[in-house]
Amino acid sequence: MGKAKKLKVSKGETKQSKVTLLDQIEDEKTVKSRNRNKTRVRNDEDEEFVDSSLSKKILSQARQQQMEIEEETGLIQSGSTKKPIVKLSTEFSDTEEQSSEDELDNSQYYENIEINEEDERAIQMFMSKDAAPIKTLADIILEKLTEKKTEIETQFSDAGSMQMQELDPRVKAMYEGVRDVLTKYRSGKLPKAFKIIPSLKNWEQILYITEPQRWSAATMYQATRIFASNLKEKMAQRFYNLVLLPRIRDDLAEYKRLNFHLYQALRKALFKPAGFMKGILLPLLESGTCTLREAVIIGSVIAKNSIPILHSSAAILKIAEMDYTGANSIFLRIFLDKKYALPYRVIDGVVFHFLRFERDPRELPVLWHQALLTFVQRYKSDISSEQKEALLGLLKKQCHPSITSEIRRELQHAKCRDLEITEPRPEPMAC
Repeated sequence: MGKAKKLKVSKGETKQSKVTLLDQIEDEKTVKSRNRNKTRVRNDEDEEFVDSSLSKKILSQARQQQMEIEEETGLIQSGSTKKPIVKLSTEFSDTEEQSSEDELDNSQYYENIEINEEDERAIQMFMSKDAAPIKTLADIILEKLTEKKTEIETQFSDAGSMQMQELDPRVKAMYEGVRDVLTKYRSGKLPKAFKIIPSLKNWEQILYITEPQRWSAATMYQATRIFASNLKEKMAQRFYNLVLLPRIRDDLAEYKRLNFHLYQALRKALFKPAGFMKGILLPLLESGTCTLREAVIIGSVIAKNSIPILHSSAAILKIAEMDYTGANSIFLRIFLDKKYALPYRVIDGVVFHFLRFERDPRELPVLWHQALLTFVQRYKSDISSEQKEALLGLLKKQCHPSITSEIRRELQHAKCRDLEITEPRPEPMAC
């Protein structure tokens, strides 16, 4: 209770306005503890330091105890002349006492070592005479760059084409582990090692370690999305042709329908239209084994997505020059239904494509007549008068009971492009 009263009195004293600034500063310098119980010797007035006579007695007692301990441990033997004992008087100053104590403590940890000439010669034999200069960070970076430059030059100095590199066994083991993940992948994040494949020079070699034929459909979609956005047109074309197209054809042949993820992969592949045309569409048609099911499904992807006119025009012209299959007519009709403003060169190529069948003795399928009807409906005003007469003559040789009459009607009511150019403009009427 007395302690609490004392604290209250001290708090009350600080709140008084009569307390001087000097007393407040001295108050703040002292550390006040509230929760620790310590017995302190306090006078009624200001605190006083320990008396000088008392401090001398304490130091003398401490020195005597230290000497007794050293005698017991054998460090200092009484009557020995090896190491003289220095007796300190009680009249030393503080600095002298501190230096003597430091010398006493340091002597316990090390001794003065004296080396003669023979020892110096022996040490010099193990020292490197030609010491290398210290390299800075800039020197290290330049050295690494020159090493990389020479490595690249040696790789491409032979035939101009990069050969298959020998992979580190650790890298191969890592991508074999990635392969096991990709075969069972359904959703979520892909391994980071797989995402960096498009940035590698030997990406094809690394890719085939993962065995794309064993990937899940979800993995194929994610891979197409990554490769379509990170690879250039030619590299994306190779990925589409070597990985995506075989997987789509295998899936259709086995299940008779395309997996949703693979269908989405086709749509993502259109992000690189040139790669899509050269890597999927044209190789599929040039193979000559494209089924109608494959043509309809891949054609629906083309119909539902926007494709630049230049890529579509090149694809139409290329398809028109191929040997005829039913799939060619399906893709031609889909491209023509997109209602592009095709250049005249493409229009002429499509007309010559149909005129090739004038002397064909085979009975052409309905797909061919449907493609011709779509072409006439969309581009009847873009053909010349000669092409119009040639198409009317074609209908006499190749006819369909319900479609040919509609084609003939469209051609007869068409205004050809050469007639529109040569037709004179009507003169303005005089007022």
